[in-house]
Amino acid sequence: MLYPVPAVMVSCGRENQRPNIITVAWAGTVCSDPAMLSISVRPERYSYDIIKETGEFVVNLVTKDLVFATDYCGVKSGRDVDKYKEMGLTPLVSQKIDAPGIAESPVNIECKVVQELALGSHTMFVGEVVNVTVEDTYLNETGKFELNSTGLVSYSHGEYFLLGEKLGKFGYSVQKKKK
Repeated sequence: MLYPVPAVMVSCGRENQRPNIITVAWAGTVCSDPAMLSISVRPERYSYDIIKETGEFVVNLVTKDLVFATDYCGVKSGRDVDKYKEMGLTPLVSQKIDAPGIAESPVNIECKVVQELALGSHTMFVGEVVNVTVEDTYLNETGKFELNSTGLVSYSHGEYFLLGEKLGKFGYSVQKKKK
């Protein structure tokens, strides 16, 4: 019942096989130093064995323009279709791992698995972030990445939502008011 959650596409691949994309709604930051995140995947999913064997994956953030592909990659199996080809997505060569990212995503987070935890219906893969690629068009004039201007998408109870109105910022509740 902890919703909404980020909708992300996780890409993975094995040597001499076509890469795959799986849609994951159970993903999140678990540590800042070292930077780590988690994804949870059902063992029967095609990507599960790829990630388990290679120990690598890329978390690709989803924007409004990628929602259709995100849904498709969540309901079609990589055993049957080439999701990159079917959705017109471009494999992005990663810098630190062999699994490709998705070039159309504004953020690609390369991860190496450091822990697996079988939880029942899903296995949680904890990945250490080894590299992050960001789309240059979202860098402001000072070089700061404007993540909130990318049109990020969340997922809640079977539906996709565009993130919207800013309500505050960290620490605003205790910030001194200007006179």
